[in-house]
Amino acid sequence: MKALFLNGSLKQSPELSHTSGLLEEAAAWFEKLGIETEEIRLADYRILPGMKPDMGNGDQWPDIMKKVMQAEILIVGTPVWIGEKSSVATLAMERLYASSGELNDSGQSIYYNKVGGAVITGNEDGAKESAKSILYGLSHIGFTVPPNVDAYWVGEAGPGPSYLDTERDNAFTLRNTRIMSYNLVHFARMFQSAPIPAEGNVRE
Repeated sequence: MKALFLNGSLKQSPELSHTSGLLEEAAAWFEKLGIETEEIRLADYRILPGMKPDMGNGDQWPDIMKKVMQAEILIVGTPVWIGEKSSVATLAMERLYASSGELNDSGQSIYYNKVGGAVITGNEDGAKESAKSILYGLSHIGFTVPPNVDAYWVGEAGPGPSYLDTERDNAFTLRNTRIMSYNLVHFARMFQSAPIPAEGNVRE
C-alpha cells in the first residue's frame, strides 16, 4: 500500500518547507506500519488552473494524477496563509475535482475506496479552517475521510517561529499525527478487503 503526500508549500525545492517537516513525522508512522510513502512538492511542477484532467500547454498535473491513482492514501499538506490553505493546495484540490466525474469499474467515482487526510503548518490561526476545506473537498469527490485525520502545528498569532524552528515536540501535534496515520491505514486496509459496495451509489 502507498500513501501520497501533496505538499502545497509555496516554496520550490530545495528551499526549506515547514509543511514537509510535519509530513515527515507522518511518514515515519506510515513506514512503521509498512506503508510506502512519497511526497510531491507541488510548487516544483507546472500545474495549470482549470477543470480538465489535462490542460495541455505543458501541464504536469497528469503525472501527479497517475500517482494519486496508484495510492490508497492521500494527504494534502499546506501552510496557512491569510487564515486559509495555500493557493497551491487550492489548485491541487481543483484539479482533483476535475477528475471526479470519472468512474471506476463499478460505476463509482474513481476516488472511492481511497482515504484522505490533511496536514497543516503555520504561525497564525487557520489550521482548522484549512483542514475543514480540504477534508470536505476530498469527501465531496469520493474519498473517505476517517475520524481525526487532520494534524497541525501553528505557533502564536503573528510573526514568530515556524514548525522547523521549534523542537518539534508539541504533544498535541505528535498525538494527532499518530492518530491520523493509524486511522488512515486502518480504513485503507478495510477497503482492500471490503470495498464500498456499488449498490445505491453508481453514477449512471
